[in-house]
Parts: sequence; C-alpha cells; structure tokens
Amino acid sequence: MSITVKAYAEHEHLALVPTLRRADDLEIKVLTQANTDPGSHVFPFLLEYEDVGELERFLEGDPTVDDYHLVDEGEDTHIYYIEHSAETKLLSPVVTQVNGFMSSAETKCRGWFVTLHLPDREALTTIWEYSEEDDVSFDIVEVYGRTRNETGVAYGLTEEQIEALTVAYDCGYFSEPREMALSDIADEIGLSSTAMSGRLRRGMRNLISAALMDGEDIE
Repeated sequence: MSITVKAYAEHEHLALVPTLRRADDLEIKVLTQANTDPGSHVFPFLLEYEDVGELERFLEGDPTVDDYHLVDEGEDTHIYYIEHSAETKLLSPVVTQVNGFMSSAETKCRGWFVTLHLPDREALTTIWEYSEEDDVSFDIVEVYGRTRNETGVAYGLTEEQIEALTVAYDCGYFSEPREMALSDIADEIGLSSTAMSGRLRRGMRNLISAALMDGEDIE
C-alpha cells in the first residue's frame, strides 16, 4: 500500500541549514520543478527574508552552496536556483531511488519538515536507514495510507521502533516496578544498550509528537 510520510530531518550539512541557522526569521521552501534527475544538485528555492544583501552574504558563506542565481524577487521573497556542494546532505536522491517523491519541503526550527509519497513501508525503511548511515536525524511525525481513516497508521514509528517498543512493553520494561533491565531488553533483539535506548527514545518522541502534538512541536 502506498503511504504518505511527514518527517523532520536535521543535520548541520542539510541543504541551506547553515544559512537558516545564521539568519533570524528566515523561511525557506523548495519549489516544485519538472527536473526528476536523481543526481541533480541544483534546486529552486523560495527564501523569505527582508535583507537580500545580508541573505546573499549568508549564502556565500554556506558550505552547502556551490553557486546561486537569483531568478525572481518580491518585497521580502526571493527565488533562487541553488547548486549544492558535494558535502551537502540530500534526501531527494534516495527518495527518487525508491520510486517516491517529495511533495513539500520547508524549513522548521533547525532543519527541514518534508512530506513524502512512497510506494510502501519498505521504501520508508530504506530512507530511514540511509539517514542513519549519513548521521541525519530523521524523525517520522506521521505515516498514513490513501486516507487518514485507513488502518495501519503507524503514529510516526518506523518498523524498528515498533519492534523495540513492543518488545520492551511485553517484557515489562514500562511496568512499575520495572520487570526487566534495558540491557536485557536490548539482548532480546540483538542491540547494544545504547542503540536500544536511542531507538526507544526516538520511538516515544515520534509517538508523542504524532499522537498528542499533531506533529507541530518538533524542537
């Protein structure tokens, strides 16, 4: 079943994040385009910022930017074609690789909030593993099928997080008093205590964000 995924990605070398973190009140959106080349490093962006001179100084010093060209501008909005450097972290190539597409991407807090349309959960797992390997924080806020009323809503959890939370629950990790130590829970699924702790923490964060915060309180 095809799925829609809302997720928050954060890394210091994600596209334009260095500029985002230097410019107060800057908002950036990726504009849709016809180019579907998964190897492309050139994308159109809408940047909302009052001082275009200062904005371009930030772009000049941004290690994720190789080159930029102003295409159009309004009073406080500027459309640029931006070519990314080789060290830039990008999700778009792996999204295209799994036959998915990104319908929206905009900056939020210190990273990017994206909406992905994917053919199945295996595609989502591939993207999540790609992010893990690249040290990109990829927090899944919401996953749903063709309609929000379908069964199978994952409340922002990856398959790995579902497994970790389920095993921990079944083994009494959340009981009071606790019935099994973290190290023993980790042994159940072949993880280190550190990896298990991180998986539980991310899973609980995603669950709370999706179920209670409607994905709006990412920090």
